[in-house]
Amino acid sequence: MTSSVLISARMRSTSSTEAEPRRRIVFSGIQPTGTPHLGNFLGALQNWVKLQQDTSPNDILLFSIVGWHSLTLPQDPKRLSVARREMLAALLAVGLDPKRSTIFHQDENPHHTELSWVFNCITPVGKLRRMTTWKSRLATSRNANDESEVDESMLNTGLFTYPVLQAADILLYKATHVPVGEDQKQHIELARDIADTFNRQFSKTFPLPEYVATTTRRVLSLKDPASKMSKSSPDVSSRILLTDTEKEIRKKIRGAVTDSVTGVTYDPVNRPGTSNLLTILAACTNEDIYELAKRYEIKGHGDLKNDVADAVVKLLEQPRAEFERLQGEQEYLSQVAREGAERATAYSTLTMQEVRKSVGLT
Repeated sequence: MTSSVLISARMRSTSSTEAEPRRRIVFSGIQPTGTPHLGNFLGALQNWVKLQQDTSPNDILLFSIVGWHSLTLPQDPKRLSVARREMLAALLAVGLDPKRSTIFHQDENPHHTELSWVFNCITPVGKLRRMTTWKSRLATSRNANDESEVDESMLNTGLFTYPVLQAADILLYKATHVPVGEDQKQHIELARDIADTFNRQFSKTFPLPEYVATTTRRVLSLKDPASKMSKSSPDVSSRILLTDTEKEIRKKIRGAVTDSVTGVTYDPVNRPGTSNLLTILAACTNEDIYELAKRYEIKGHGDLKNDVADAVVKLLEQPRAEFERLQGEQEYLSQVAREGAERATAYSTLTMQEVRKSVGLT
């Protein structure tokens, strides 16, 4: 789709009659962490693919790799450059279609940071102080046991204000729906507050985006089920990567932490390791976790681990092969990124024209 067609589509979306269904503009982003792990796959990525399959053809889907957000924590520049390309390949490998969805690097559209600055100038510091996710991000990056081990002495300005940039990411495209995990709900509320403030202070420019709760279950570390599965953990056995071989997957699941209680039950509080394996299996097979748990009441952890390994191997087999193929298609990946950025910028240009006029910069 060319930029002119995209702009035309957006103009039609704002002038539709009441008899026509409301066009949804869906935006979501993911950080360029490189090769996704199983938690990423069962989380955002599967939900994005499902959105692509289930939404109306008239709906507009924008999925962004949010490079600016990655800089809120220390990065190896060379590794980050590779990770950006790997994440783009992963999005395509799991089934996102660049002809149906706009897939792009946030950092290749300068309007994100421009709108973020405008929003910084109307967002009270008090609102940002009520944002709590920076603590969890710092704790995860430092492999801390809990959030009590981090404090504001470790907090940089970018990490403190990143919820404002996230609001700009969303509102730049006048997104109406934002599918994110429960931990991001607070940030969607902030985006709504910022949109409302701008609309009242300047002109009615932005819709109030709706939080779309995802059905994703929280996948935990295989070695420490008190924590989320994460690539920042020093123990590579704690996570399953999209690129892991069948042998590696089976070995990691065999070594997953469970407990010594006889039988298998779903009890996240008292049996987090066992419950995590049930969560993974239910997510892979699309089964109700409580019905699934009943089948294992008289079975052992060995049976459960074997079945989880089988399910994960089957789930990742095709996307892993596609990911490996795309890694050798660097020219194609560059083309997808370039065209995605052009389409995204065509949208945001209209928004920024309105914003600059409203605040008096034109």
